[in-house]
Amino acid sequence: MVTAIFLFVIAGLAEIGGGYLVWLWLREGRPLMYGIFGCLILVVYGVIPTLQNFPSFGRVYAAYGGVFIILAVLWGWGIDRKTPDFYDWLGAAICLVGVFIMLWAPRH
Repeated sequence: MVTAIFLFVIAGLAEIGGGYLVWLWLREGRPLMYGIFGCLILVVYGVIPTLQNFPSFGRVYAAYGGVFIILAVLWGWGIDRKTPDFYDWLGAAICLVGVFIMLWAPRH
């Protein structure tokens, strides 16, 4: 379980970080190297979920989506300085519950 969560967090940081660098390049006029590094990080992001030990691509990506939402709220708070409100936290908590149900529910 710890490995799965670690891989989800690393994938999320790679996706958000890579996307953020591309955003800075295209939307805020930063140098081309921001875009190149962002794209390279996004390629790494595409590989990280394949390291998960779950057999279902769809289940891994669906669960990752919930983790991504939580990380995006935290990124917005820490990097963009946009303080999440009660509903941001409530939505993130609901997503986290969904992730745990999807990945670790008892199945036969």
